[in-house]
Amino acid sequence: MSASIVTNSESRDLLRMERVGAHSHIRGLGLDDALEPRASSQGMVGQLKARKAAGVIVRMIEAGKIAGRAVLIAGPPSTGKTAIAMGMAQGLGTDVPFTMLASSEIFSLEMSKTEALTQAFRRSIGVRIKEETELIEGEVVEIQVDRSMTGSSKTGKLTIKTTDMETIYDLGNKMIDALNKEKVMAGDVITIDKASGRITRLGRSFTRARDYDAMGSDVKFVQCPEGELQKRKEVVHTVSLHEIDVINSRTQGFLALFSGDTGEIKAEVRDQINTKVSEWREEGKADIVPGVLFIDEVHMLDIECFSFLNRALEDDMAPVVVMATNRGVTNIRGTKYKSPHGIPVDLLDRLLIISTVPYSEDEISKILAIRCQEEDVEMTDEAKDLLTRIGVETSLRYAIHLITAANLVARKRKATAVDVQDIKRVYMLFLDEKRSVQAMKDYQDQYMFNEAPSSTAMAVDAPMEM
Repeated sequence: MSASIVTNSESRDLLRMERVGAHSHIRGLGLDDALEPRASSQGMVGQLKARKAAGVIVRMIEAGKIAGRAVLIAGPPSTGKTAIAMGMAQGLGTDVPFTMLASSEIFSLEMSKTEALTQAFRRSIGVRIKEETELIEGEVVEIQVDRSMTGSSKTGKLTIKTTDMETIYDLGNKMIDALNKEKVMAGDVITIDKASGRITRLGRSFTRARDYDAMGSDVKFVQCPEGELQKRKEVVHTVSLHEIDVINSRTQGFLALFSGDTGEIKAEVRDQINTKVSEWREEGKADIVPGVLFIDEVHMLDIECFSFLNRALEDDMAPVVVMATNRGVTNIRGTKYKSPHGIPVDLLDRLLIISTVPYSEDEISKILAIRCQEEDVEMTDEAKDLLTRIGVETSLRYAIHLITAANLVARKRKATAVDVQDIKRVYMLFLDEKRSVQAMKDYQDQYMFNEAPSSTAMAVDAPMEM
């Protein structure tokens, strides 16, 4: 029985557990107020020019001056293109919609390519809706709850006050349950939305600060409201155009937002919503918030998708489209024509292009140190030096993958920190791209359906010299 007991300290540690992702260490673009990039900040290292250019784009998005533009982040693999896009998302904050899309997703969805791109575009356009609502705002003086004999129904009274007045309200079942859910008690400052009955706990009144000897560090103290109890306030909600589309689509309805199975939405529905949003803008009820659509591996799009992007970027309510590619001059998918980055020249002409360059040895060392900290791995200086050398000779991604694997090997031998021998062990276990290609060449005869000519076959096919 004792084995199943969990102490408070253990439960707190479990709550702190977070999933570590490839870019979970990115907190922003690492720029100062003058948009000058710091050498290492907010998880970003190096790529100073690219980060500064991205910072300028973020400023323009925040000012609402760059809607309908497109940006291309181009550079070799493992040069931080996706990291810069993630930094832009962090810099813009939660109010600006940011949608991430891999180009290959468009071909795997059960809808047309243009519909998938349209939905991605409309997910990236926010509508900030302003509405006035009647609120009751005040400090709770007393809550009285009376239960019936059977306990099925509850009634009660809520005494609430401001600095100028005090009123008693009758409570029904729904309001009592809402107060219990928010854990409201005497001394709390609350707001009640008269239309929906929603209760929001703003904090605890300063006059009740000395009620308890012990109090949590997260308790927020606020002043008791002044004036009338009932007030009219402007409430602002930000939703994406796609969410409005789904809610107004009869075939899908509101629940499709949670299931994700939205299907194709009719053009008539979108036209009606665009008209309505335009009316709200004219009346001052709503503002358009152009967000960001990030398309990774953009060279995987075909000529039809590129044609759609050309047209969609000219729309009044287009978001900022940020694309990333690691391709040089290659075929445009769906055609026999070659073009830089696999993107048609007419679309390239519309893009602001940000270039990334390979990381230096010092920058790779700093990135690996940040990743060790993010993955909670202790590593000796010698092991870090060896891992940096591996990163320079192979790739940064491969070196990052070895961190957790080496940590597992170190833990198996009961070590507190990853040492050189652990790095060597996992380096021998897992091949990088160069060694994998070499192994394929060495053992190609043993693979099935091998298309590369073997050395023995080449000798047989060679004409005999007379």
